Parts: sequence; structure tokens; C-alpha cells
Amino acid sequence: MLNSPRTAIASDTREGGARRRVPVSVTAPDPISREGAVSQLRRHPEIELREETGPGTVALLIENTLDEAALSRLRRIVRSEGARAVVVVGTIRETELLDVVGCGIGAIVWRHEATAHRLVQAVLAAARGDGDLPADLLGRLISQVGSMHRGTEGRLGVPSLGLVSREVDVLRLIADGLDTGEIAGKLSYSERTVKNVIHALTTRLHLRNRAHAVAYALREGYI
Repeated sequence: MLNSPRTAIASDTREGGARRRVPVSVTAPDPISREGAVSQLRRHPEIELREETGPGTVALLIENTLDEAALSRLRRIVRSEGARAVVVVGTIRETELLDVVGCGIGAIVWRHEATAHRLVQAVLAAARGDGDLPADLLGRLISQVGSMHRGTEGRLGVPSLGLVSREVDVLRLIADGLDTGEIAGKLSYSERTVKNVIHALTTRLHLRNRAHAVAYALREGYI
């Protein structure tokens, strides 16, 4: 038997009969938008509003569009501050969609659909580590990824399996700002091994440099 949306939310925040509150911070480009979201969330006992983001916190970000500044904020919140994120946005262009997913964002809400129930639903999904995308956006994402895969089929030097685990480990540390020596120390590799890993993946995937390799890994959802 399927639960109603209200029942699903209530049951999702109970463990052993005790209500588990989810810490949430709200960021918006203007005070009216922020206060509107805060007002909607404040009425739900499963939400605990906070001023700061951090590990275990769900950051609700309201954006008109996802420009580079907005994407930088998303990356900082997810990677540096350790929070999970929900994005409430008016529009997302095709070129931005994979960038958003690459930032580690799994929950997106259209601004025109941002009711109190919809916001709480997305926040709880993010807190669990689940994905929550609008149906039309999910369809666009599937279509875009499918097009990318079809475009690489049969191309010389482009493997079907993409990056291997140690390449992902190295690129993740590059993205964190570590140099070759620091990466070698973190992974217990020699510096030569790190350089060989980078050279092999950039050559195989026709990437120009380390920054291009990191961008590729982000776009493909590896990091």
C-alpha cells in the first residue's frame, strides 16, 4: 500500500518512535526569498533551522539561475563544508545540468513548485543521500547522458568504462588543491606513479591538462 506524501514525510523522520530533526540552513539572493522559505520550513517539526552550514546539515540554496558564482557556492558547500544541498532554481540550461550533478547535488526543486511540502520532501531526500529531481529534469539528464555515451561509442582511445578507481582518487585530490608530492603522500604512491596516472588518463581521454581532467571527472559524476 502506498503512503500519502504526508505519511511518507512523517514516517521518514521517525526512528524507534522518536522524531529525528534535520538541520537546515537557507541561502537566497534576496531577503524576501529567504524569509519565504524559512517561513515555510519553520512550520514543520522535522526541520531544525540553522544559520550555518556544516557536516550533517542540509543547505537549501535558492537561485534565480545557476551562473558560475552559484556553482562555486554549491561546490564549496558540498566539498569544503561537508553539507548536503538542495537547489531551488528558476531555470537550468542544458550546459549547466551535468555541472550541477557533478557538484554533488542530488535534490533540485523548480521555484514555481517550491511549496512547503515540496521543500521538506527534497530536504529529507538530501538528508538521506537520495536523489530528488523534477520529472522533466530527470528526463533531460537521462537524455543528455545517453547522448554523451552514444557520442563516445567507437571512438578510438575512449574506453567504455571511463575512469578507474585510482584515477578518480588522484583527480579528487587535485580538485582539493593538492600538488603531486602531497597526492603521493596521501595515497602512498611515489610521485612518479602519480605523474604516470595523470599522463595516462589525459592521453587516453584526450584531455589537455590537470584542470581539464578535473572538469571531465566533475562533468561525468566521478567526483
